[in-house]
Amino acid sequence: MYVILVYDIGEKRVGKMLKLCRQYLNWIQNSVFEGDITEVKLKELQQRAKSIMKVEEDSIIVFKSRDLKWLEKEIVGKEKNELTNFL
Repeated sequence: MYVILVYDIGEKRVGKMLKLCRQYLNWIQNSVFEGDITEVKLKELQQRAKSIMKVEEDSIIVFKSRDLKWLEKEIVGKEKNELTNFL
């Protein structure tokens, strides 16, 4: 499945969350990630994120789609982290 993950995490924990999310998804902008991920890997990411978060203060929002082709992405202005494929 294709997901867009957005988080709002306290300043003291944001570095750990950034590092965690980069292990699973592509970083595209401050606190925003996207990419293909399996349901199992997404659940693993969410469980690991919960161990970093303070659930009464922090949040994660995950937008899911079965496939990237069902999403249209438009960028206005400079793209923070352009996705490239290296072979």
